[in-house]
Amino acid sequence: MNEEIKREQYEKYLRSTHRLGRIAILLTLVMLIGAPFVFGAYLKAMPDIGAFAKGFMSIGIVYLVSCIAEYLIYVPMLGAGGSYLAFITGNLINMKIPCAVNARDIVGAKSGTAENEIISTLSIATSSLVTIVVLALGVMLLIPLQPLLQSPALQPAFDNVVPALFGAMACKYYRGNRKIAAVPLIVMSLLFILVPSLTGSTSFMIIPSGAIAIGLAYLFYRRSARPSETEVRS
Repeated sequence: MNEEIKREQYEKYLRSTHRLGRIAILLTLVMLIGAPFVFGAYLKAMPDIGAFAKGFMSIGIVYLVSCIAEYLIYVPMLGAGGSYLAFITGNLINMKIPCAVNARDIVGAKSGTAENEIISTLSIATSSLVTIVVLALGVMLLIPLQPLLQSPALQPAFDNVVPALFGAMACKYYRGNRKIAAVPLIVMSLLFILVPSLTGSTSFMIIPSGAIAIGLAYLFYRRSARPSETEVRS
């Protein structure tokens, strides 16, 4: 009986989350897309709509694949509430994904469970609030800290924040799945070295690297699930 009540409450929570999330997404899209047109109309500097559409299509097609890939990869990781918050507030790769994954690992929650749904939502909401506070402080302290931030000695650190962040996170998973992680890591490293221009398309490159990892995991699973000769004879 308790399990049925919990299931009903969880389904009610998901319905309300989807309803509020869709409303927030629509409002965000209206504000993001509408703001430039409002400014253009107010300043009487509206661009040519035909030229704008052509430029938008040429860029949108490039990002369409990465948008689909991010949706298919991140939503199962974050759940409904976390996904809405993450896609609205942005900085998924830099902040939201590492925060949610780390919080999930700390509590031992698994993807696709109610626990992961709640933990991801709380962690991403906290990350968003912390980001707002840090940005507000950064804006207020920008001028006093400008000489320090522009110091040549600190510039290499700023250039390597994201690689350091994901390198620290990846180390844990590489140690636990060395066979699966080694091949995608080597293949992608060689590919980025041979074709440096691909470094600007990391979201798109998630698709082939993820496909390699999934294929290897499936092969190892089939090999481990295959009965040994001793078991077959017995």
